[in-house]
Amino acid sequence: MTAAAVYFLLGLSLLVATVLPQVTRRIALSPPMVLVALGMLFGLLPQADSANLEPQDHHALITHVTEFTVLVALMGVGLAIDRMLELTSWRSWRTWSPVWRLLLVTMPLTIAGVALLGWWVAGLAPSVALLLGAVLAPTDPVLASDVQVGEPLTDDIDDPEDEEGHDEDDDIRFALTAEAGLNDGLAFPFVHLALLVMAGGFTLVDGVAWLGWYVLGKVAVGVAVGLVLGWLLGRQAFRAKSDNLRLADVGEPLLALAALLAAYGAAELVGGYGFLAVFTCAMTLRASHHGHSYQRAMHAVVERLERLMTLLVLLVLGMAMTQGLLAHLDWRGIVVAAALVLVVRPVAGWLAVAVLARDEQEDGGLDRGEMAAVAFFGVRGVGSLFYLAYAASHEHLPDEPWLWSTVAFTVIISVLLHGVTATPAMARLDARRGRTGTQG
Repeated sequence: MTAAAVYFLLGLSLLVATVLPQVTRRIALSPPMVLVALGMLFGLLPQADSANLEPQDHHALITHVTEFTVLVALMGVGLAIDRMLELTSWRSWRTWSPVWRLLLVTMPLTIAGVALLGWWVAGLAPSVALLLGAVLAPTDPVLASDVQVGEPLTDDIDDPEDEEGHDEDDDIRFALTAEAGLNDGLAFPFVHLALLVMAGGFTLVDGVAWLGWYVLGKVAVGVAVGLVLGWLLGRQAFRAKSDNLRLADVGEPLLALAALLAAYGAAELVGGYGFLAVFTCAMTLRASHHGHSYQRAMHAVVERLERLMTLLVLLVLGMAMTQGLLAHLDWRGIVVAAALVLVVRPVAGWLAVAVLARDEQEDGGLDRGEMAAVAFFGVRGVGSLFYLAYAASHEHLPDEPWLWSTVAFTVIISVLLHGVTATPAMARLDARRGRTGTQG
């Protein structure tokens, strides 16, 4: 494909991506669905035949592109969440109840369920089946815009429901957004566990070391780096003594991108999980001056960058689908993908939020309709592609072509199913909540 053709197609795609959110806002059609379809059309062009889109030949490139895309999305959702988590407030922790349930119950059950399917149905080795479960377990902060919170609410907004009807008490969008922000980092310990088992000789001592460092240590380091950097950057942006250093007053929103890169780099340098550091840094920066309009400016920059990265990933994914990415998909992969989206995630999500659930009138409580939505809308996406590429670049993966076909097919199924159902389902729940609020 010539450079001129690439420029033309990218320009056309960017135009489509710019218009899509306005056109598809109230219909059962999501922008990711259209972008994947557009990529598939590009893949059918004669010029595309010269492009090598085999994922096995581009581990490093796929890892870095998807890694940066997820990082940008994590920064965006961290800045967008209006429900602050005050570490010393028990009431604040309770308002996050659905999130803790999804992380501590749904995610391990999903990993176990998919691993069991991979071992029992697909006939994978236990370590490969575990890797498949870890890769497909995290929900996605990139492709789930229809079921996530909107822009951050600040003091310059007169009506707290101005953001496309998303208010700060929207428990569904909050739970799904915070879950996506945190479980992208919390999938790493299980990916590492699968890689350690693949390397052979995994003993009880190795298990203790994995639990102590990969589960507890690296999580703690990542969170600590995010908290410290977020606090320091927040003080600089909003409370610096020098007017030139007080970026919130200057109005320079690129601090968000600087925070993203610094948090990720610092956490990885000291051995922590960079994904958790970025999300924690974003939330800490958001909390440093919750109502300042600078929060919206930073979020706007990140949101535009996220749109560009998502455009690139989805176009290439669509093109790869018509260039042989699904060539190794068989009935086993279809069963795993369908079972995850239709059974494993909904059941695991429902068990997490419905069993011993908090009363819907209490902090962190959900009614039955909200529980069903939170359980069902676990969107799979770019994070799964990253984890598979990361694993493939660190260890030889048996059945790697099949894994790529299965993971890609799962992402496509999730994009289609959740894209079609999200708009009408969320509109219905929003309407019901509005009527309830009016009546109350």
